Amino acid sequence: MKVAQLASISSTLLYIAFLLYLVATVFFAGSIKSKKHTNQTGKNRWATIGITITLIGFASQLGYFFTRWIASGHAPVSNLFEFITFFAMMLVAAFIIIYFIYRLHILGVFALPIALLTIAYASMFPRDVSPLIPALQSDWLAIHVSTVAAGEAILSVSFVAGLIFLLKDIDLSKGGKQVFWLESVLFGIILVVGFVLSATVFSVAGYESEFTFINADEAETVVQYSMPALVTPNEGELITEGAFSTGLEMHPLVNASRLNTVIWSIGVGIILYLLIRLISRRKVAALFQPLVKKANLDMLDEVGYRSVLIGFPVFTLGGLIFAMIWAQIAWTRFWGWDPKEVWALITFLFYAAFLHLRLSRGWEGNRSAWLAVIGFVIIMFNLVAVNLIIAGLHSYA
Repeated sequence: MKVAQLASISSTLLYIAFLLYLVATVFFAGSIKSKKHTNQTGKNRWATIGITITLIGFASQLGYFFTRWIASGHAPVSNLFEFITFFAMMLVAAFIIIYFIYRLHILGVFALPIALLTIAYASMFPRDVSPLIPALQSDWLAIHVSTVAAGEAILSVSFVAGLIFLLKDIDLSKGGKQVFWLESVLFGIILVVGFVLSATVFSVAGYESEFTFINADEAETVVQYSMPALVTPNEGELITEGAFSTGLEMHPLVNASRLNTVIWSIGVGIILYLLIRLISRRKVAALFQPLVKKANLDMLDEVGYRSVLIGFPVFTLGGLIFAMIWAQIAWTRFWGWDPKEVWALITFLFYAAFLHLRLSRGWEGNRSAWLAVIGFVIIMFNLVAVNLIIAGLHSYA
C-alpha cells in the first residue's frame, strides 16, 4: 500500500477517534445526571456506554498511530502534531486504566474533553508524513519521546482530578484568590479553544504569507505565516504581495511566526471568554459546578495523588535519564541548558516538591489539588510556549 493511502487511513482513524471521544463525553455527562448511583461510582448504564465508546475510540487512535508508523517508517513522535496526538492517546489510556480501578464517572466528563482539545490543538500543525531529519534518526527517538509523553499524560490525570476537586470544594459566592485562580485556569483552557478556532478560520480562508529574515545564525531564510503578521521575524521582509504586517520585529532567538500564533490565540480566547461571561452572566467555573455537585472529594484526592506517584518516575525516566543518554550520543554532552532541558528539570523539581509536601507536610485535599493544577500549567508551558516561541535544539517541528 502506498504511503499516501496509509497516511489517509491514519488521518481517518484519528478523526474517528476524535468523534468517538466526543460522543463518549456526552454519555459520561449523562451518567452524572442519572438518578442511580448518586456517588458517581459503580455501575451505570450511561457510564458503561461511555467507557465502551472510549475503548473503541482508543482502538481507533491506536490504529492511527500504527498506520502512520508504517507510512513514515519511524515512530510517529517526531514533530508537534505527532507528539501531541501521542500525548492525547496516552492521556486517554491513563484515564481508561484509572476508570476501571475507581469507576469514577466524573473523570470522563473532564479527561476526554482535555484529550479532545489536545487533538484539536495538534491538528493545527503540519500533518504531512515526512522522513526523519538526521538529528532524529535514532532508536532513542521512540524511547525518549514516548516515555516523556506517557509520563506527562499520567501527570495530567492528576490535573483533571485536581480541577474537579477545586470546582466542588471552592465556594464561588465568597470570591477571593482561589476563585480568581480557578477562573484563570479555565480561561487558559479557553485560550486553547481560541487557538483552534483562529487557526481553523484562517486555514479555511487559505491565508498564507512569507517573510525573508535573518535567523540566530545570521543566515537569511524564509518563514511562512498562517495568520496575519502581528509580529515579524528579525530583519524580516514581507515577500507576499497584499499580505498584512505590522512590521514589529522580534529578537532572533524568538520564533516570531509561532509567537504570532500565540498572540492571535490569546486575542481570540479573550473574546470567546468574554462572550461566554456575557451570555451566561456567570463565571465559567459556575457553569461546571452542577456537574461536580456529587463528586467524591476523598476519591478525587486519591486519584490525583496516585497519578503523580506513577507519572513522576515515568516522566523522570524519559524526560531526564533517557534524554541525557541520547544527548550524550547526539551532542556529546549530557546537559546543555537548552530551553527544553531546563523546563524538563523544572517539571521534575516541581513534582518532586509535590510529593515531598504531600508525604512530609501533609498537603492533601485543596492544597494537593492546586499543586496538581500548577504542575499541569508547567507541562503545558513546556509544550506550548517553549516549543512555539523559544528557539532551541529541540525546535524540530
